[in-house]
Amino acid sequence: MKLSVIVPIYNVEKYLRSCLDSILVSALHGYEIIAIDDGSTDRSSQILAEYAQRYPRLIRAITTENCGLGHARNTGISVARGEYLMFVDSDDRLRQQSISEILPLLDGSMDVLIFDLVTVTEQGRQLTLSYGCAKEDEFTLESYPELLLEMPNVCNKIWRRSLFTETGIVFPERLWFEDLAITPKLYLHCKKICYQRQAWYVYLQRKGSITNNLDPWRNREMIEVIHSILDHYKEFGCYEQYKSQLEYLCFYHELLTSTTRVNLIDPDSPIQEELLLDYLSSFPDFRNNPYVKKMPPKHRLLTALILHRRRHTLHRLMTLNNRVRKKEL
Repeated sequence: MKLSVIVPIYNVEKYLRSCLDSILVSALHGYEIIAIDDGSTDRSSQILAEYAQRYPRLIRAITTENCGLGHARNTGISVARGEYLMFVDSDDRLRQQSISEILPLLDGSMDVLIFDLVTVTEQGRQLTLSYGCAKEDEFTLESYPELLLEMPNVCNKIWRRSLFTETGIVFPERLWFEDLAITPKLYLHCKKICYQRQAWYVYLQRKGSITNNLDPWRNREMIEVIHSILDHYKEFGCYEQYKSQLEYLCFYHELLTSTTRVNLIDPDSPIQEELLLDYLSSFPDFRNNPYVKKMPPKHRLLTALILHRRRHTLHRLMTLNNRVRKKEL
C-alpha cells in the first residue's frame, strides 16, 4: 500500500463530511484513510461511523479517549500500512482530485514530498496561497539548509512512514506547536526531499485555532518545543552544522511569533519575559546571525520593541496591524 491518510477528529461535525469527501476516491486503490475519533462529544462519531460503513475498504475508524491531536496522530501512525503518511486535519480538506494526482508520484524514491496549501475562510473565500518550499525539484537538508526556515506544517507534506518508525520521532501529546516539534527533526533523517508546486491542501482559518486562541499561557510550551529541536540536533552531532538556521528558526518562532501573540492578548503578561530570556540564554549573539541581518524592516522594529521591553507600544502596533488586516479581508 502506498499511502495512509491520517485524520484526527475532535468535535468537527460541521466540517467532517467535507473533509472525508475530499479524500475519498472509491475507484482508486493503493491508499487508506485512518480516521481517529479523539473522544468527540458532538455528532462526529456518528458521521465517522456512517462513512466507515459506506466505505469499509478505504476507511479504518478508531475511537480513543480524548488525548489531543498529537496522540491521535501517533495512534494513526502505529496502525498505518502505507509506505507514506499524509496528515489531514478534520476541519480542513484536500483540493478535488488531489489523491488521484498524488498517488502516481509516490514511487518509493523520496522521503518527503512537499506541496502548497491555500487558506480559506469558513465561507470558502481564499485568503492566501502558501508555497511549500522555495527550492524546486529534489534536494536534501544539507544542500538546502534554509528548509528549516520554511513553514513547518506537517499537513502540506507526505512523509515516508519509516521516518517515524525507525527514528522513534513522535508527535508530542497535549502540547501546542506539534508540527514545529517534529518537522525539523524529521528533515535531518531524509535522504531525498521533493517539492511539487501544487496546492493540494485547503486550510480552514476558523476560531479556535492556535493563532486565534486567547490563552497566552499555552505559548510557554514553545520553550519546550524549541529545546527539543536543539537537543535532537545535538544528539545527532549536527547542531554546529545547522546552527545559523536553528538560531533563526528559534528567533522567528519563540522571540517574534510567540512573543507578539502573547503581547496581543495581554501586553502585561510575564510570559513575554520568559520567552525573551529563554531565547537569549541559548543565542546571546543572535544579532550576528546572517538571517537576522537580512530580515525585513517590520521584523527589525518588532525585535527592537521586544528587546527594549516596550510592550505597550508593541501592543498598540500589533492591534493596529490586525485591524488593517481585517479590513483588507
